[in-house]
Amino acid sequence: MTFDTVRVGIIGTGRISDLHAIEYLANPHARIVALCDNDIATARGRALAWGVGDARITDDYRSVLADPNVDLVEILLPHHLHLEVALAAIAAGKAVSLQKPMTLDLAQADTLVAAAEASSKPFKVFENFIFYPPVIKAKALIEQGAIGEPLTIRLKSNPGASKTAWKVPPRAEVWRQDKGQAGGGPLVFDDGHHKFALAWHFMGNPDMVHAFIGETVSPSGFVFDAPAMVSFRFPGNRMGNLEVVYSPELEIITRHYAQDDRIEITGSKGVIWINCGHGRLGDPPPLALYRDGSVQTFHNLETGWEASFVHSTRAYIEALRHGTAPKLSAREGRTILRFALAAEESARSGRAVSLDPAG
Repeated sequence: MTFDTVRVGIIGTGRISDLHAIEYLANPHARIVALCDNDIATARGRALAWGVGDARITDDYRSVLADPNVDLVEILLPHHLHLEVALAAIAAGKAVSLQKPMTLDLAQADTLVAAAEASSKPFKVFENFIFYPPVIKAKALIEQGAIGEPLTIRLKSNPGASKTAWKVPPRAEVWRQDKGQAGGGPLVFDDGHHKFALAWHFMGNPDMVHAFIGETVSPSGFVFDAPAMVSFRFPGNRMGNLEVVYSPELEIITRHYAQDDRIEITGSKGVIWINCGHGRLGDPPPLALYRDGSVQTFHNLETGWEASFVHSTRAYIEALRHGTAPKLSAREGRTILRFALAAEESARSGRAVSLDPAG
């Protein structure tokens, strides 16, 4: 089934919904027709801010799913609510875009994969970092052979402080401190989904994961699962790691979350660096390539973090219009979840976790 104009209902209108809405508002093939939040004032405020005053406003997600004028639901809820609402959306015959991580554990993920794959409507686990323009360019360069065979990947996740970061409502932070609702820590499990998705995007499925995950309390009392070091091995003698560091006095240049992200991919012939993500440190080139004794830098790339949301949403709208497969599919989302859960399990057990690289 294909769509000409996708009519969108957003379930959960918290802070992050501002980024999800950008492309739906700008794309001629999409229209936001319903907003749902348990805080009805928040939903009304988003409708006003986005200029969709005619959108239906409700605090009951079931009424959005029952609305025949809604084709696609964007589910932006705390993690423990994902399975219930996503299954209901599939049963209601809606196309679905579900915020990452898809569920709290693999048993829930398997239930959701089965339901999604049995549905005639597309299902997407929302992931934006693989759609970030510097990442897209790096992937293209690697596929063209710019660094030869990729051998290792290093990812750095570095929250800090920022005078220019956006304001996050307290209620958006409370549930992230409850592992029963969040499923894991805010940096290694939640934000880590982006990093594990990037590792998978560039290197494929790992066959072993090992993690040390510490704990640091911020001046505001927020508990970060940092410092952390997650190492992973891929088939073919290839390896990678994710380093997570909370630096409370490190000033991050950002308009969103106070966090810097960096990636280094080393190949048999060269090295690629991606130097920004949520925010940035100083003004480095967004992308740099070392090959044959010289460095080539790439500056003419979109680097606002919002661009990753725009391109991810645009790709899904096009998939809906043309009947192509979305990325991440439910099964791909399960693959990334398994990666993140392996890191959590390794840190708890103190042992490396072996994984089937076939998924």
